[in-house]
Amino acid sequence: MTRIAVIDYGIGNLASAQKAFLHLGVDATLTADREAIAAADGVVLPGVGAFGACLAALRQSGLEEVARDAASGARPFLGVCVGMQMLFGASEESPGVDGLGVLPGTIRRLPPTVKLPQIGWNTVETAAGSAMFANVCDAPWFYFVHSYAPAECPDDIVAGWCEHGTRFPCAVERGSVWATQFHPEKSGPAGLALLTNFVEMCTTAPVG
Repeated sequence: MTRIAVIDYGIGNLASAQKAFLHLGVDATLTADREAIAAADGVVLPGVGAFGACLAALRQSGLEEVARDAASGARPFLGVCVGMQMLFGASEESPGVDGLGVLPGTIRRLPPTVKLPQIGWNTVETAAGSAMFANVCDAPWFYFVHSYAPAECPDDIVAGWCEHGTRFPCAVERGSVWATQFHPEKSGPAGLALLTNFVEMCTTAPVG
């Protein structure tokens, strides 16, 4: 059975990602065990709250290196919400705090011309040929909770765009590294379809 490790670094609401994979019949474990994370077929890094606080928790838990290694290797990796933001190098939300630096770009605050945080459903413009959105309906709706989002992100790794005050990348796909600003685990059928695509990638990608 496919084994997915959800990195447990002590912040709230991590179990919701695990429960979504369990719903799909996958062996998903919420774990802080480095060996279990290193041996899993796929790794998930959720995140809720502030960029700096999540990175501080990740570092205090001693899991920064294992998270970076997982997001830099050949195994499937999924970052969700602040888990996506942490893959970048920096965020305006927490000046002076270094991100994991796995993806190019910076996290910036959405414009003050719209209500922040963005809480609720919004449509996503998906990139043609994206493996992440295979078998997902056209212009799918996903659930968002955020005030910050990636910017200055190369177009060739953007798998999805969203509009809230400005057009911003809300999904990134670089090989086996996927990341979403929205919460697929809270996004109904479209979210489950995306997670199913991730599971399918986990069954075929090499471990390492």
